[in-house]
Amino acid sequence: MEIHVDHPSLNEVVVNVSGDSASDASRLHPTNHAFSRQQQQQQQQKEGNQRRDSLVLAYKTLGVVFGGLVTSPLYVYPSMPLKHPTEDDYLGIYSIMFWTLTLIGVVKYANVAIKADDHGEGGTFALYSLLCRHVGIGILPSKHVGLNTTKDVQKSTLLARFFQTSLVARRLLLFIAMLGTCMLIGDGILTPAISVLSAMDGLRAPFPSVSKSLVEALSSVVLIVLFLLQKFGTSRVSFLFSPIMGAWTLSTPLVGIYSIIHHYPSIFKALSPHYIFHFFLRNGKSGWLLLGGTVLCITGSEAMFADLGHFNQKSIQIAFLFTIYPSLVLTYAGQTAYLIKHPNDHDDGFYKFIPTSVYWPIFVIATSAAVVASQSLISATFSVIKQSVVLDYFPRVKVVHTSKNKEGEVYSPEVNYILMVLCVAVILIFGDGKDIGNAFGVVVSLVMLITTILLTLVMIMIWRTPAVLVALYFVVFFVMEGVYVSAVFTKFAEGGWIPFAISFILAFIMFGWFYGRQRKTDYELTHKITFERLEELLADSSVKRVPGLCFCYTNIQEGLTPILGHYIKNMKSLHKVTVFTTLRYLLVPKVAPHERIVIKKSNLKGVYCCIIQYGYADALNLEGDHFVDQVISSLEKHIQKHQSPENLSSDSLEIGESSNLEEARLAGVVHVRGKTRFYIGLNCGWFDKFVLSFYEVMHNNCRSGLPTLGIPPQQRIEVGMLYEA
Repeated sequence: MEIHVDHPSLNEVVVNVSGDSASDASRLHPTNHAFSRQQQQQQQQKEGNQRRDSLVLAYKTLGVVFGGLVTSPLYVYPSMPLKHPTEDDYLGIYSIMFWTLTLIGVVKYANVAIKADDHGEGGTFALYSLLCRHVGIGILPSKHVGLNTTKDVQKSTLLARFFQTSLVARRLLLFIAMLGTCMLIGDGILTPAISVLSAMDGLRAPFPSVSKSLVEALSSVVLIVLFLLQKFGTSRVSFLFSPIMGAWTLSTPLVGIYSIIHHYPSIFKALSPHYIFHFFLRNGKSGWLLLGGTVLCITGSEAMFADLGHFNQKSIQIAFLFTIYPSLVLTYAGQTAYLIKHPNDHDDGFYKFIPTSVYWPIFVIATSAAVVASQSLISATFSVIKQSVVLDYFPRVKVVHTSKNKEGEVYSPEVNYILMVLCVAVILIFGDGKDIGNAFGVVVSLVMLITTILLTLVMIMIWRTPAVLVALYFVVFFVMEGVYVSAVFTKFAEGGWIPFAISFILAFIMFGWFYGRQRKTDYELTHKITFERLEELLADSSVKRVPGLCFCYTNIQEGLTPILGHYIKNMKSLHKVTVFTTLRYLLVPKVAPHERIVIKKSNLKGVYCCIIQYGYADALNLEGDHFVDQVISSLEKHIQKHQSPENLSSDSLEIGESSNLEEARLAGVVHVRGKTRFYIGLNCGWFDKFVLSFYEVMHNNCRSGLPTLGIPPQQRIEVGMLYEA
């Protein structure tokens, strides 16, 4: 073997030794051993710090990631339409829940989906952006190119070539991704409703005089207060989330163990899958219908994947495999053991199995845990809406960053109040836990199925997983989740229509906005102004260059917006320093700071192109003067970088350009943006008339893109122009 030894008088000595001569070499150079020991100690210390950091993050995930999943025992049994259940029925139900948690929770999410991250981000959008960047199957041309893409490196598979050549397939894939996003937003409406309502229902057992209507009213008040507090952010109280969920995660399995010992010690025989087969053979169609309730045991598991960007794979795996999973298995075992001895208590399957001596402490913990779970889903909904807005799949809404330290902590006033109204409406109109459970089952099963489909595409087109493993994964999970979906669809009239209505409205909004933005981009690319055409316009003696710095916003990168020609022809002027600015959202989570602002110089004096790049998880926090400072700084660096060393007067030219920038800024800064509308003529088809008219309604009522940058109103100019549809 070869040993590389450092020596004071030699740069490098290579000694070939074998057998005992290795020890001789180490004796000749004792400092090498000391250095090696120091390296080992540093490596061990680094690994120890990483393990400690992972454990701390795993503890924090309890309050953010697993709120919906770990509180599911509150409403799973009450959501089931059980009629005269027997001991064998309960054993079969517990076996189904155990294997659902094991296969979907442990195998699918904790070991497969969690590895399909997009630069650390997870969720439906991450899977879709991963496919777009690596395989090039996006829709919008501006979204095709991202950072660090491997599209050109990988050889396309047959399936990838099919998507690349089929516009219908690409649109269907986009629709599936949108549907998954809309279902996740629906989850943000239903989780607070069912969690808080189920927790507050615990008041009825000790106080029989408390009516169902009063419980619904109290639950609504709790949710209204929770939504009204969103604008203050969660930073001040988030330190309480993990202790509350930790107390819940620890206390419920302890009660479960107590229940197992006192009621049915042999409950774990139900882990054998043959109880599932006997359950379906015995109950037939009624057993299949019960799956609409059992699927709720895995609700919230999508958060393991969707919240990946705030934590890391290891911390989420540790928290789920060593705390959440055992807690749920023992809690459901305890509930089932109690119900086997008290078969008619299933309508209140949680609070009835709580011993009297610990009833009130568990009630307080349960209510607190339900509020934390609701907060987690509300925060996740804000995050999803923000991602949709920056990717231009959703109308612009106000997004406020409520924490200076936590980039992902956002709040949207419009979305918040809509969620509040819908949550309260769900409780007051569908106060029955079974109806809300039916609606919840639709959301849970469809989101799982969509993730399975997208993950299968990732396996085939990006990971190049062996066909046998892909087939095994797809068949097992698609069949399993497909059976769950078929069961919850039978509850369409009994509350299952709620998420469909919400998702359809959201999907229609997203598609209408996306289609309108795409048509505008197509028009601008077709009628763009080239730099040659701009030079011709400026050559007109009636067009003057006026003092000042102008930021002219355009949606296209190859060429200039047609609004520019409209502006010059009518205003007969252009500012001495004009920066054509494009906000470019990439299908990556975050853009590196040095790649944020890209400057290009044109051949025209005082005319520059600036591209500001953002990922869907980035904070668009450039504000007013700070934004101008950053662009001017980037312009000056660009001028310095591209000065010609052969030209003796390059320094004076550089100084001249830099001084022109400062003079223009002092003269005044203005931001010009197009206020475009579609002219929908008689020649338009019915589809364009309907969808583009709907887009115009949304566009006229949504926020402008300029306030997002914090630009003062007095510096904004909007130029109106009609685009022919």
